[in-house]
Amino acid sequence: MNTIAADYEKTEMGSIQIAPEVIEVIAGLATVEVEGVAGMSGGFAGGIAELLGRKNLSKGVKVEVGQREAAVDVSIIIEYGNRIPEIAAEIQRNVKRSIEMMTGLTVVEVNVHIHDVHFKNADKPAEEDAVYRVK
Repeated sequence: MNTIAADYEKTEMGSIQIAPEVIEVIAGLATVEVEGVAGMSGGFAGGIAELLGRKNLSKGVKVEVGQREAAVDVSIIIEYGNRIPEIAAEIQRNVKRSIEMMTGLTVVEVNVHIHDVHFKNADKPAEEDAVYRVK
């Protein structure tokens, strides 16, 4: 498989091509829909995470697209307290279902990479919780 857009389907009126970036966006949206996913990780080597920022919907997603098949890798940040195997399995099901329904491609694999754990109270610095009074 390759990451370039192949002629997916030829019709009487011409050919239909689906860019790999489209599949990345579909996979990214399907991933963040799963409860327990805190966000997408910036990539395999980067290690910089962005929590549920919707500016780059394909962040943390890598796809390989063939003529009729696709393979997907997603890198996520999971919310603390969730069972990782259950969340990962739900991501696999949701990504596969979404891509196959929207594109007609067969998804041969969905690999889930957990890069970090997000703690809900980690967003608030200690200064915000304290009340300061100046006399």
